[in-house]
Amino acid sequence: MKVPPRTSVFVNVAVLAMVAAGVVATAAPALAGTASGPVVAVGAENEYADVISQIGGPYVRVSAIMSNPNTDPHEFEASASVAEAVSRAELIVQNGVGYDTFMNKIEAASPRRGRDVVVAQQLLGLSSNIFNPHLWYDPGTMPLVAKAVATDLSKLEPAHGAYFRARDSSFVKSLQPWLAAIASLKKRYSGTPVAVTEPVADYMLMAAGADIVTPQSLEAAIMNGTDPSPQDITTEDSLISGHKVKVFLYNQQVTDSLTASFLADANKAHVPVVSVYETMPVPGYHYQSWMLAEVDALQAALVKGTSTVRL
Repeated sequence: MKVPPRTSVFVNVAVLAMVAAGVVATAAPALAGTASGPVVAVGAENEYADVISQIGGPYVRVSAIMSNPNTDPHEFEASASVAEAVSRAELIVQNGVGYDTFMNKIEAASPRRGRDVVVAQQLLGLSSNIFNPHLWYDPGTMPLVAKAVATDLSKLEPAHGAYFRARDSSFVKSLQPWLAAIASLKKRYSGTPVAVTEPVADYMLMAAGADIVTPQSLEAAIMNGTDPSPQDITTEDSLISGHKVKVFLYNQQVTDSLTASFLADANKAHVPVVSVYETMPVPGYHYQSWMLAEVDALQAALVKGTSTVRL
C-alpha cells in the first residue's frame, strides 16, 4: 500500500542518525532476556504491547510506543526516547500495512543480533495494498500475534517456554466473550446499515454482519487526511440525517470540522453514536476487555438507541 500522507509517521532524521551512530544506548546486559533480567519488548501500539505483557508476564519488560487515546496516532512523531526504546528491544510487535513504518526505519538504524520482530500483516498473509490497516479489530489477528509472541519468547527464554504457551492458551480463551458477542450481534442484526468516519472498526463490523454504507472513498479520504468529494460528503450527510443508518461510529482520535459536522448530524437526527479508538483506552482496559466494550457499545446503540460518547 502506498503510505498516504496522514498515515506516514514522521521520524526525526536526527534521531535516526543518533541511533546509527550509537549515541542512543543499546540494551545493557542486565536488561537481556536471561536469568539476569526480563526480556525487553516493545509494542508499536499499546494494544500489541498489552498482548506481549499478557503472554510474557513477569518475564518481559514491555513498553508501548503509541499509547495516548486522546491524540491522532497518524500524527505521531518519533523522538529520541522512542528510538532508544526500540534499539533496546529484543522482541518487537508492530502492525505493518504502512501504519507504523517509522518502526522499520528505527529498527534498520539500530540493528540487534537475535531481535525478533512480529508483524501482524505478515502473520495474516496480507498484501501491503489492503484498504484498512487497523488489523487489531479483526478477530483473527491477536490469536496469531499471541502465538507468535509465545513462540519468540520461548526462544529467548526457553526455561519458561511452558509458561508462555500456557499464557497463550489462556489469552485465546479470554477472547471468547468478545467472539460470542460478535456472533450474537451477527445473528440478530446482520445486514444492519451503519455509517462511519473511518475504517477503524470495519473488520469488527464486518464480522458482526453490519452493512457499512459510508462510501469507502470517504473513509479513505478522512483516514488519509485528504479532501473528500462533495458527492461523498452529501451522501454521508443524507445517510445520517435521513435515518438511513442505525448507528454512527466516530473515531475519537481523528477529529476535524468535517467529522464534527457528521457528529452534529447524528446528534440532531438522534442516531446513536459509538466512539471507536485506534489505540487502547488506558487505564482500565486490556485488549480483550476493550474489544468487548466496543461490541457492547454497538449492541447498546442497536438495542436501546444509546450512544457511547467515550469508553
